[in-house]
Amino acid sequence: MPTITTKDGTQIYYKDWGMGQPVVFSHGWPLTADAWESQMFFLASHGYRCIAHDRRGHGRSSQPWNGNDMDTYADDLAELFEALNLTDAVMIGHSTGGGEVARYIGRHGATRVAKAVLMGAVPPIMVKTAANPGGLPKEVFDGFRKAYLADRSQFFLEVASGPFFGFNRPGAKVSQGLIQSWWLQGMMSGHKNAYDCIQAFSETDFTQDLKKFDVPTLIIHGDDDQIVPIGASAMLSSKLVRTRCSRSTRAARTRSATRARSGSTRTCSHSARRNGTGTAAE
Repeated sequence: MPTITTKDGTQIYYKDWGMGQPVVFSHGWPLTADAWESQMFFLASHGYRCIAHDRRGHGRSSQPWNGNDMDTYADDLAELFEALNLTDAVMIGHSTGGGEVARYIGRHGATRVAKAVLMGAVPPIMVKTAANPGGLPKEVFDGFRKAYLADRSQFFLEVASGPFFGFNRPGAKVSQGLIQSWWLQGMMSGHKNAYDCIQAFSETDFTQDLKKFDVPTLIIHGDDDQIVPIGASAMLSSKLVRTRCSRSTRAARTRSATRARSGSTRTCSHSARRNGTGTAAE
């Protein structure tokens, strides 16, 4: 399996398909690079080099006790960029992966990046704070942690069967295959790593990272997203990213990690010409 070893000795697994301009994918919690296989297959078949890694503590990567935070996730990704000598890359992040993309640009700049896509992404910050009164109460994420520790296998099954894909909505066409794939990817994560990541994706403030974006950025989000509500995420991010673009389409939780969550995707705003990455996120 292709891996790199980071400065702290963590092995990061990655997939590297196709040839051409690099498209680098960051997956959501608690998934793996496998969540992007459909998009990677399509783009690699149309002249792009597609790269997706398993975040530390997830999938086939090492499960270190420490470093389960956004700064380290971004630094791991920077080491992957350097190891593969990636330039002119399109970065695509879904949910937690959107936070990883934002923190990467915030910490490492965009000299290796041509464009960015945030899909159903957690920035600017999920949890409710004095500065973010529209966020979700911390008790919501405390409930995630409690359910996770009580029976994480059942918790993953319930998330995939219900709110993640919108299968709990009337008239939803349920796919047992998608549910099982999501569950399996979740169960590949390290127990502590996935637990720590709940705090990382919910409490990290990406406001200053988003202000540093200086490449064309496409923001896509489902307006019935039950995991990352659009009003407290994409609608705010679209006001912080100066080079933002937007996309309005029928989707669920934005058609990324295997399939979208329920709802239609709302247009956040228009302030730049739509870039050519739209199809990658559909």
